[in-house]
Amino acid sequence: MRIDAHQHYWSMARTDYGWITDAMPVLYRDYGPEDLAIHLKRHNIDGTIVVQAAPTIEETMYLLSLADRSDSILGVVGWLDLFDPRHRAHFERFNEHPKFVGFRIMIQEMADAGRVLEPAFVEALQSYAKMDVPVDLLVTADQLDVLNELLDAVPDVRGVIDHIGKPRIAEQVFEPWASQIERASKHPKLHCKISGMVTEADHQAWERGQFTPYIEHALRAFGPERVMFGTDWPVSLLAASYDEVVGVLDGAMPATWSDQELAKLYGGNARRFYKLS
Repeated sequence: MRIDAHQHYWSMARTDYGWITDAMPVLYRDYGPEDLAIHLKRHNIDGTIVVQAAPTIEETMYLLSLADRSDSILGVVGWLDLFDPRHRAHFERFNEHPKFVGFRIMIQEMADAGRVLEPAFVEALQSYAKMDVPVDLLVTADQLDVLNELLDAVPDVRGVIDHIGKPRIAEQVFEPWASQIERASKHPKLHCKISGMVTEADHQAWERGQFTPYIEHALRAFGPERVMFGTDWPVSLLAASYDEVVGVLDGAMPATWSDQELAKLYGGNARRFYKLS
């Protein structure tokens, strides 16, 4: 089974998406399963993991309602605020839906990333780690030190770093991102999504070769068992078409990877990580 392990849908009639403005015309419109279907068919992708794009309970419920009507949506990664005393009640509500597969922590959006090290947050995440709940981790490269501290505090979390930790690809900065990713990969239950890279490059003038060192490093650090292919569509349209995003990863894959290892990257690992039936 081939799976795009990271993409989004939204409706501009909703009020959740304050970050999408008319200054980004390619994104300032509705995106639903019918828009992605042609791309999934072209690349023989059987389904996707839809990830929250707004920090609201309501948006997660909206995505779950979309999943009810779309066979291509294999799972929904929702949103939880672990600082909210009601987070467990929200989780239990989501968890009643058969396509709810986990939640995302949006460290990227925090003015002070260090807040995730506060005891209440750590204790909440530890509780979900004990339940073996899949957790997406959205961070930027300059937040990876904090993320590593969080992982040390919750070493058993079933986690996945989104977008290879958002290195500064446009500037071709490799360190300290590479060392921080290497450290994170030492946690055996942590995975990495090879996704969201084109928007970290120069949107108008990127070249495939600029991504290769970052992809190769992430693949080495996490190995064939703990990496997942994702496109971050339609956010990726800011810099590249769906075909181009697929081509970036295809073009950077080491020739030494076997068909079995490629099958894990392009779907098998996502199926296992998100516990898809």
